[in-house]
Formats: sequence, structure tokens, C-alpha cells
Amino acid sequence: MLKVKAGQIDQLGLLFERHNRPLYGFFYRLTSDGAISEDLVQNVFVRMMKYSHTYKGDGKFTTWMYHMARNLFADHYKKQKKMGYKEDPEVTDKYFRDDFNAEAQRIKKEQLDILQMALGKLSPEKREVLVLSKYQGMRYQDIAEVLEITESAVKVRIFRALKDLKTQYEKLDFVNSK
Repeated sequence: MLKVKAGQIDQLGLLFERHNRPLYGFFYRLTSDGAISEDLVQNVFVRMMKYSHTYKGDGKFTTWMYHMARNLFADHYKKQKKMGYKEDPEVTDKYFRDDFNAEAQRIKKEQLDILQMALGKLSPEKREVLVLSKYQGMRYQDIAEVLEITESAVKVRIFRALKDLKTQYEKLDFVNSK
């Protein structure tokens, strides 16, 4: 990123290759929409180029990147005023194409769908902290920098978010098992 900041814009392509998939996963877990997630990833890199002068290089690049991604998502969320679970038929077809162990795959897919729905029922703040820690694999210290809070506050938020996620999952699982 320091090279991009110095004017070597072609280096942004290398950063894109390294980080677009994790960013896509981050956005997809927040939106459950592939097209929106792709657009948001592109917009993060546009903002990186636009605001490259703000990158200091004293911390981890990914912390700066996710901070920018988080701000972009907040802007998107404010514009859309909606988030939720959407089932993608292409994803469903992928799981049901193979007849080998189809029942186990169906059960796993149902559990993942329930987990995704439960995640969707959490507040945006709780969903965000879980996605950063559990799906993106960020350390608590890095999450604290992105969210601009203490590491202890991150631990508390994750604990509360997991507790709420479990409650939501159990409610949805109970309803679906009837």
C-alpha cells in the first residue's frame, strides 16, 4: 500500500488479488448477497486508491483495509435500510447435485442456513464483530483497532454476540424442526 501511496497505482492490482476474497467473504456474511458483496469489494479498492494518502503504514494493512470496508458497509447499510437472508438457488443446486451422501449435505446446508438466518437476526454491531473474528479470523487486537475500542470491549462484544447467536439459532432450529 505504501507503493500505491507513492504513486505506483499498478500495485493496487496485487493488493486486490491478495485481499478480494476475504473482503468478499466479509461482505457476503453481512449481506447474504453475492452481487452486493462484489460491488462493495470493488468500492473498497476504489476508496483505497482515493484515500491512499491516509495510509500511514505504521499498523497492519488489513486493519486499515477492514476499517475502510466497515465504513463503506455502514454507508451502504444506511442507503439500503435493509439487510436479510436471501436464498440463492445456485448455491442450493450446488449442494443437491451430488447424490453421494445427499442427506448429510442437506442437513449440513439446513444447519448453515439456520446459522446464517440467526446471524441475520443479530444487530449489525454484533454481526460485524462475529464476522470479523470468526469468519475473517482477525485477532481481537486488530478488531479493536478497526472498531476503535479496547481489546477488552471486543471480547465482551464477541461473548454477547455469541450468546445472542446461540439463542437465535436455537429458536430458528426449534421452529424448523417442527
